[in-house]
Amino acid sequence: MDLGLKDKVIMVAGASKGLGFSTAKIAAQEGALVSIGSRNPETIRAAGEAIASGTGARVEAFELDMSDGESINSWVDRTLAAFGRIDGVFVNAGGPPAGTFADFDDSGWQDAFELTLLSAVRLIRRAAEAMKKNGGGSILTLTSISVKEPVPNLILSNVMRSGVVSLVKTISREFAPYGIRVNNIIPGFFDTERLKNLDAITAEAQGKDIQEVKKNRQSAVPLERYGDPDELGRSAVFLLSPAASYVTGHSYVIDGGLLHGTM
Repeated sequence: MDLGLKDKVIMVAGASKGLGFSTAKIAAQEGALVSIGSRNPETIRAAGEAIASGTGARVEAFELDMSDGESINSWVDRTLAAFGRIDGVFVNAGGPPAGTFADFDDSGWQDAFELTLLSAVRLIRRAAEAMKKNGGGSILTLTSISVKEPVPNLILSNVMRSGVVSLVKTISREFAPYGIRVNNIIPGFFDTERLKNLDAITAEAQGKDIQEVKKNRQSAVPLERYGDPDELGRSAVFLLSPAASYVTGHSYVIDGGLLHGTM
């Protein structure tokens, strides 16, 4: 199936590893021109080189701090300078720290807001400006199963990512007349550094071996395993592509059957 991504410009945030890296790699495999960003300049440069050498695609790598508005603006400006347009954006940022309500003061909540919710607002605002000039495009956010079932010890993520879902639904109607589609992906348990870190935190809190925690978590998934990041990346690239041209305003759960709800 041709997704129609050849020579389309796709921006992927948080692309040095994990779900962002897989999404950028698969977009490149589909013929897209890819702009990637992440906080560490060395790791994002290495990611760009790996994707370019593995796919033959043009990949531009930029330092990006999703908690900083000027950094987001700079990434968009440099992408436009490099490619001249923006056709798709994958909105992705590292999750806020684990903890309960009692663990965070105002500064902790403010930091989570800047990183997880306001970052999405800022990046979408700038990308949408460019897409309107193009005559359309696609925006895809990445949240968490916590927006469906709040996860214990992840209160900041539960609250801020739910705000992102509400943002997506609201602006999907506002942006539709401009030909801009806006969707969201809700991932389950994927084999990433973030999940390994959460497994380690859980193991320490419960006094268990990390492999036992991992086994217990996997047993809750009907497919009985963590997802491979590429499995999410393929779905993300489809939603970013013209092949999903009649899809907007929705959240897609990709979780191996983990969630119990019918909707």
